[in-house]
Amino acid sequence: MIKNLPEIWMITFPIPGAFAHMARMVEDSGFDGIGIVDTQNLAADPYSELCLAAHATKHLKLRTAVTNPVTRHPAVTASAIATVQAESGGRAVLGIGRGDSAVAKIGERAPSSKDFARYISQVQGFLRGEEVTLDNGFRSRNEWIARAGLPKVPVDVAATGPRVIEVAATLADSVTFAVGADPERLAWAADHARQARRQAGLDPATLKLGAYLNVVVDRDFARARAMSRGTVGTIAHFSGMSRDSTAGMRPDDRAVAQKIGETYDMSRHARGDAGHAQFLDDAFVDRFAIAGPPAHCVSRFEELLKLSLDHLIVVGPGADVGPSDQLQALGLFTKEVLPVLKSGRQTV
Repeated sequence: MIKNLPEIWMITFPIPGAFAHMARMVEDSGFDGIGIVDTQNLAADPYSELCLAAHATKHLKLRTAVTNPVTRHPAVTASAIATVQAESGGRAVLGIGRGDSAVAKIGERAPSSKDFARYISQVQGFLRGEEVTLDNGFRSRNEWIARAGLPKVPVDVAATGPRVIEVAATLADSVTFAVGADPERLAWAADHARQARRQAGLDPATLKLGAYLNVVVDRDFARARAMSRGTVGTIAHFSGMSRDSTAGMRPDDRAVAQKIGETYDMSRHARGDAGHAQFLDDAFVDRFAIAGPPAHCVSRFEELLKLSLDHLIVVGPGADVGPSDQLQALGLFTKEVLPVLKSGRQTV
């Protein structure tokens, strides 16, 4: 038995008219939470859909996965997620990263780690109901949050490279690593976060840690790998964005990530039929993702449970995978993998 089981979340797209029903299904399937992307040119507004999901579910936690510091002012971000917090009775989490498709699709660039840190500090201040000094020197307070008396929304930073991990460890309530499913690299990321928090004079035990994991369950290894390539490419290209971002990777995986970063085709974002996917050989997919039959996936999760992470966020098949195949993969996960993980029957 495992004493402290991690929360298991899943990511999906917000689909107007269907997301509330989807959230109910996710809750009924045994997940602890659901995250939805914030990419305004590719999907509907996440905060509106999360509020609908709040009233369609009873216990399911709700997060952005993830928003960014470019498309919304920090006061707007704080107000939006605090609204989800109020509507859900305290089940909201603000998931945020430096920015990817949402930023690229409007011709902008992700901020530096220094600017990202300043944004996180401002959002945290607004969520605490404090007066915040903005970049223009203006002092501002989100007055309705200060009056509402809500539990503060936890801020979770999606992080890959060491500098963003350090920002998360010192300023956020939790960090979710987007570094793949290789236990050695996840252990490196967790150690780096704890060390950074300790160096900032904070207690590492107060920082929650998690991971985004590419997971596709299929009884055939080849099909599972093929269906996972789209989202593997998306998360792998985070590691290829700069030389620092490959920290903690095996040398052979580092070369693949750098190639993905150099060639990533945003017009075919999250698709396994994109040109950059040609560099994702089977060996890389097998290390970076959890893809294969149910027993294999359970075994891979067992390795990760040894790391004592607080939450694991499942990223499913690529955007080029048809709805029926996506549902089949999700069904296998919820019926043959998730119950084992939730029961704590692993022998770790």
